[in-house]
Amino acid sequence: MPIVYCELEIFLPYCHSLKEKRQILRKVQDRLRADTHFSVAEMNHQDLWQRSTLGAVTVGPDHKLLEKLAHQLIDKSADLLGDSLTSSTIDFID
Repeated sequence: MPIVYCELEIFLPYCHSLKEKRQILRKVQDRLRADTHFSVAEMNHQDLWQRSTLGAVTVGPDHKLLEKLAHQLIDKSADLLGDSLTSSTIDFID
């Protein structure tokens, strides 16, 4: 069964504390979990105020469906984060 992993690099220049950053990320993570079939977690830069990396993963029956779901996740992330989403990657694991 194939697995898709998406990595989202985020830059939050207007955050001035870890508490503020975590509040924003929690809302984004909750929306992504509710609107997509992905598990989402913060992966890197937990100790920095203005940077973050979110990882999202899901499984499915074939690569075609997973690629479609991954692009939906990235589009939804771009809608939620705007210019704060600096880059995104999609990787498949068989």
